[in-house]
Amino acid sequence: MKKISVSVSYDEEKLSTIKLYLEPKGIHVEDEIINLLDTLYAKNVPSSVREYLCLRSGNAEPPTPKVRRQKAEPKPAAEVTDHD
Repeated sequence: MKKISVSVSYDEEKLSTIKLYLEPKGIHVEDEIINLLDTLYAKNVPSSVREYLCLRSGNAEPPTPKVRRQKAEPKPAAEVTDHD
């Protein structure tokens, strides 16, 4: 897919501080922002649309669907006994 640049305004000192703490870990702010955008995309764009875009872009394999966890069944309430 074609890539575009995204520009946002952010506090200069905060950005410099983030870079200062990420640099020793070998992490780049740009990579982290891309990861956040990918997460936002996966969370908000329906899987059928993501699959369509993937196939349209020429990727042979659509992304694997996320496995949803089943909600745990509610536990039965403990019996309340009156000890007199």
